[in-house]
Amino acid sequence: MAHKSAFITIVGRPNVGKSTLVNALVGEKVAITSHHPNTTRSAIRGIITRPDLQLVITDTPGVHKPKTLLGGALNAQVNEALDSVDMALLCIPADEELGKGDEFIAKQLAASPVTKKICAVTKIDTVSKAQVAERLVAVTALAQRLGFEWEEIIPISAKKDIQVELLIELLARHAQEGPAFFPGEMRSDQEQNVVIAELIREAAISELFEEVPHSVAVVIDDIAQREGKKLWDIHASIIVERDSQKAILIGKGGNSLKTIGTKARGEIEKVLGSKIFLGLQVSVIPNWQSDPKALERLGITQR
Repeated sequence: MAHKSAFITIVGRPNVGKSTLVNALVGEKVAITSHHPNTTRSAIRGIITRPDLQLVITDTPGVHKPKTLLGGALNAQVNEALDSVDMALLCIPADEELGKGDEFIAKQLAASPVTKKICAVTKIDTVSKAQVAERLVAVTALAQRLGFEWEEIIPISAKKDIQVELLIELLARHAQEGPAFFPGEMRSDQEQNVVIAELIREAAISELFEEVPHSVAVVIDDIAQREGKKLWDIHASIIVERDSQKAILIGKGGNSLKTIGTKARGEIEKVLGSKIFLGLQVSVIPNWQSDPKALERLGITQR
């Protein structure tokens, strides 16, 4: 059997389950998740490799109306991710009515050079079968209004692992004959420092509410393995925009920062396969989300 491969971009509004889906497809955690919208800030590639197949799946930030330079940069990443891919997979949640945001993204797909468009109706474990059926009808009508047809429409639950394997089979069906682009053991193309910074950010925002999560960024200041020991020393700065946010993250007697460190340490040790020492500090960069130099320092590109 000929080897097949494909590059696939996952798009959708914030908080529709894109990152959870990527993790479920790959079979391990390659993208951080949270209950907050706009958790994903960069295009993250997850890699599925089978003996006769490789699918490279890009998780993208949620498309939204930007209020800061950060928001504009995230939307630009989505547009870039739609260029030169073989398929686009639009996630639409079963637990919400179709809205202007879904239609805006579908219009982007209609105008994009991507010829194979697939729709995943996500979070079907949270609604009735009747609601799932309603959403399937709605997404079919959405494509018809915009002048295209979906190659496939599939209801799924990444959280409950419902029809995730079927989705892989459908993606494989539409993949073309081609080589593997990454080594078989790779599950993501993210650099180690980026992965560690994201895991710290995930821990930091896991218990936060309202505007604070969007103001959190993480920079790895230093990382090194101790000579002759299976132990890593990692020092990182958690960046926020205001002193009040810094106080929230540190907490009374430093308790919140200790909790963040404990959560992050466990996830990082899984990635490195080693024990770590994790030193965290919280720094303030006023209004970094709208500061071009600060965005550049944090590795968030603007186009």
